[in-house]
Amino acid sequence: MSERRVDCIYENGKQRLMPMRGRVMRPVRIFIIDDHPLVRSGLKQLIEGEADLCVCYEADRISGTMDLISKCLPDLVIVDLSLPDGNGMELVKRIQIEHRGIPILVSSMHDEMLYAERALLSGAKGYINKQEAGEQVIDAIRQILKGGIYVRQRMQLHLTKHAGGQTVRTSGSRIERLSNRELQIFELIGQGMGTGKIADKLHLSVKTIETHRANIKEKLGLDSSTELTRSAIQWSLEAH
Repeated sequence: MSERRVDCIYENGKQRLMPMRGRVMRPVRIFIIDDHPLVRSGLKQLIEGEADLCVCYEADRISGTMDLISKCLPDLVIVDLSLPDGNGMELVKRIQIEHRGIPILVSSMHDEMLYAERALLSGAKGYINKQEAGEQVIDAIRQILKGGIYVRQRMQLHLTKHAGGQTVRTSGSRIERLSNRELQIFELIGQGMGTGKIADKLHLSVKTIETHRANIKEKLGLDSSTELTRSAIQWSLEAH
């Protein structure tokens, strides 16, 4: 695992501390988990541009992350969904089980209408697309730190209608019928991975992957493995 601890300091080398009513307060510590160095660098620059925020750790994969979170005990974790050794959604669930008090912001390039609700149901407190402007990232962080939930306005409307029992999903969006694991496998198929490679990546048996593939075909109304692969590749290209 590639990790990087980042001390929360001022440029002059002194620890960043904030006076508050006669007391010295530490800054809010944020842990970033993303496999793209440029993304991590950009997030760090945004966060540390705020006097009361800092990045305490950076990581590029799931392996070892739970130990680092236990060591750092950050005030907020930012998690990417696509990580080289697993799925960020599963990591969100693990963090919630072991550190329920730590809020999580999911940051991803994936379609918000497909993934945001799944992220919230998994335990995240917010979902933001990586294409959003920097000030919106800071707004999301602050809203979550105050105990709120952050999603874009159109997603708020979607969730409100869904909670009220209104039908908001389109009939053509069969992808939404897939479970989180099935969606993960469907995405990997779209990346050109065969059953064996997917099994290795997810640490599952080939038989389990084959069962998931069969379920995906049934839910999407596909008749063959060729149609499944074609559909997954097409979806992957459109989604990214």
